Amino acid sequence: MSAVGRPVLIRGRAARTGLLLPTLAALVLGGCAGGDFGRTRRDFVTDDMHRWIGAEATGSIGLKASAFQLTDQERNMRDMAYPLIEAPHARPAWKSVFGDYQPIAAPWRQQPPFDRTAYGKLLIDEPHRSHSSRYNELIQDVRNDLTMFEPFQFTAARVLELDQKRNASLKYIADLSPGEREDAVARMEENALIVQWVQQCLRRRASSYRWALERLVIMAPDGIAADADRLIGELELQAANLGQSAKPATPQSGAVVRKG
Repeated sequence: MSAVGRPVLIRGRAARTGLLLPTLAALVLGGCAGGDFGRTRRDFVTDDMHRWIGAEATGSIGLKASAFQLTDQERNMRDMAYPLIEAPHARPAWKSVFGDYQPIAAPWRQQPPFDRTAYGKLLIDEPHRSHSSRYNELIQDVRNDLTMFEPFQFTAARVLELDQKRNASLKYIADLSPGEREDAVARMEENALIVQWVQQCLRRRASSYRWALERLVIMAPDGIAADADRLIGELELQAANLGQSAKPATPQSGAVVRKG
């Protein structure tokens, strides 16, 4: 496009070169990174690709991560946590191209601080056919969060239930070395912090969605706002209940409870 927005026509050899270079670039990048339909190639996706979430959670408050391998349930919980701790409207990077995937800072040391207006401003500023489409996008985003949250909640409850049993068994293990005890306690702390991390992010998402809904209501009142309000209320309730329905174990070295 030219500076004034008109297409610039390129003829002859220059045109052929201009068409060839993007094609070659796409083939090279596609062969190196992307799989079918732009998804990440399976050789870039590892079983423990979200293990860093636990290390980040503990490291953000000055604790050491456990050296124990992840159980299947713990690995699943971390995989399910990642899309919930991403900011609203963030593209799922792990489903995109290699190089987009970035670790996320735990909320206890995130900089800059959380901005509850960012989602709503983006929703309002993005081109839409109508205000109804903005409401529909908001509703779909909240529904997606609720859909992703349900399996996470179930898996987290199972992980923390097993941690209660792990904690109770520590005093019965013969010849338990100090290192083994430290790793066991560290893993329980790690799992509990991940649940708290997701809970904080759900609260933040609900706050962002509510700010956006309130702006849409004053800009373009619509009966569909009631549906959005109901779904946001459900997300707020799920976030509030997460800590109650899946209580973490209390490690014998002391419980780890972080607040926002």
